[in-house]
Amino acid sequence: MKKDFGTLKNGEKAWLYILKNENGMEIAVSNYGASWVSAWIPEKGGTKKDILLGYDTAAGYEAGGEAIGALVGRNANRIGGAEFTLNGKTYHLSKTLGENNLHSGPDFFHKRLWQVTEEDDSHVVFALKSPEGDQGFPGVLSVCVTYALDNENEVRISYHAEASEDTICNMTNHAYFNLNGHDSGDILSHEVWVDADTYTRTDIDSIPTGELVSVDGTPMDFREMKSIGRDIEQNYEALVYGKGYDHNWVINGEAYRKAAEMTAKESKITMEIYTDRPGVQIYSGNFLNNERGKEGAVYQKRGGICFETQAFPDAINHENFPSPVLRKGEVWETTTAYKFMF
Repeated sequence: MKKDFGTLKNGEKAWLYILKNENGMEIAVSNYGASWVSAWIPEKGGTKKDILLGYDTAAGYEAGGEAIGALVGRNANRIGGAEFTLNGKTYHLSKTLGENNLHSGPDFFHKRLWQVTEEDDSHVVFALKSPEGDQGFPGVLSVCVTYALDNENEVRISYHAEASEDTICNMTNHAYFNLNGHDSGDILSHEVWVDADTYTRTDIDSIPTGELVSVDGTPMDFREMKSIGRDIEQNYEALVYGKGYDHNWVINGEAYRKAAEMTAKESKITMEIYTDRPGVQIYSGNFLNNERGKEGAVYQKRGGICFETQAFPDAINHENFPSPVLRKGEVWETTTAYKFMF
């Protein structure tokens, strides 16, 4: 189902696409930014709980500065010094976070109107062509992103990209989850498990040093279920630098596998995360501050949490990290899924 999602500053119309399954679960995505807007979980009595932070109209996404629900590209996360060298040539990006680049901005993929190439009640496909030199990256990048909802209550996000020249390709989704409801306060009581023995250490600006650090005996160890709030205020370097959790965990194994799980005891909703990517950036909403969201909600610090599956941050500048380079003539395909139990 397609619904009017409002008008952008340039006068273009944006649309909202509603996907449904036979269990009463629904999600909403928009062609503005290829953004994930809502996820409604059915409750007893016939009501539904929206467990994604978001905005009521496309204008909210156009104005918003926290990448809520965003499809992030060409490169998610940070590039140190806002530059990289590929095939002997150095490319300079915009400095959007101090001296560094964050999420490839300021001309973000999630601030653009995407083309819709397919849509029905179970899936929608968004397409975008990023021209040569776009955001400072080499080559033309042609991208398709598919959102699909199945009857197992799994939301699957599949990416397909091809480039005219060697370039960086590292996209992700930046949805903020609160399994008690988007307007229910902080997520500190949510319990999380992550299948990761190490994480990528960063400096005070959240740029990786290249070192992989064992989670053993640290607040970064989620190999057994624990609440997000249990250790988040500890005087530990990573948490001090990040103002909480905002780090890349190195997911154990390869290929498509279960990477993480989160449960809210209050709502009794559980979410599992599956991916074929090497890392997951878990961000506990440390910088949310009076962000005016949908249905009159005001999102505050730690009001949502992100599980951004991706290549490691600043991977292009670290030879020991899995490469984020898409070569000319190759096809980049990757899938991440969020499966809900309620």
